[in-house]
Amino acid sequence: MKTFDTPLGKLQVEVFGHASVWFGIDGKSIYADPYSEVHDYTGEKPADLILVTHNHYDHYDEKAYSKIETPRTTFIVSQNVGRVDNRYTVLENDQVCTWQGIEIAAVEAYNVNRRNPAGALFHPRGVGNGYLLDFGGFKVYLAGDTEPIPEMQELPKIDLAFLPKNLPYTMTDEEFLKAANLIKPRYLYAYHYFEIDTAALRAGLDPGIELMN
Repeated sequence: MKTFDTPLGKLQVEVFGHASVWFGIDGKSIYADPYSEVHDYTGEKPADLILVTHNHYDHYDEKAYSKIETPRTTFIVSQNVGRVDNRYTVLENDQVCTWQGIEIAAVEAYNVNRRNPAGALFHPRGVGNGYLLDFGGFKVYLAGDTEPIPEMQELPKIDLAFLPKNLPYTMTDEEFLKAANLIKPRYLYAYHYFEIDTAALRAGLDPGIELMN
């Protein structure tokens, strides 16, 4: 677990594996894409907020979130998850909401080149979300399942970024480095990967970026 200073207080971060991340701040627990095949959520802190980037089984996993949800849990989800009940807020790309003083923006996350055997993009444009969380000026970027895309150039200054690195669904190592060096976060996690060479990635990163893996 790592801790980062933000204007809203200490932000605790734990990566459970795949695209599953936990954030703790001011006694609140925020989970992104909890996934039961990489972590058993039994006994974890109850979720105040669950972020879901898209409806693929390894991101929207009922078995995982059933261990942490409560009647008071808020879900912020992509349009292809949809509004399941009154706890769900659906954000489309470029829409913004505020939860417990934290501004949350849905940003684009999609494939440009990566396709399934039938020829369809794994993640079509405008369907899934990345998320930009603003903790009083400390900005966290959860890229979701994406390749390097032009919209990354429009991101504000990012303090902490999570970028995917796996084929055939998201980025090669070279594309990961391209995206990271474009965004230039202060702190960077590679996530959603099958294997990783941290030494090689660190060697390719702008010296101002600290790789947290």
